[in-house]
Amino acid sequence: MAKKKKRNIELSSKEILFSFEETPSKVIRFYPHNMTVDIVQGYSTSTHKEHKNIPFAHLPKSVKKIIKPN
Repeated sequence: MAKKKKRNIELSSKEILFSFEETPSKVIRFYPHNMTVDIVQGYSTSTHKEHKNIPFAHLPKSVKKIIKPN
């Protein structure tokens, strides 16, 4: 029997905000199949926004509690 692929979880509506590399960041979506998250760095400044995909383990503990990957 083949493994069932987990769906991506859209989190942009939850407004999960934190500081990553001393820059304000916002979580966009969570990929449970490879345990990574998409974030937008510098979301508050409209001139420079950077999209990144980072490992779930690099998030602060407070953010991990909100997402709950299990």
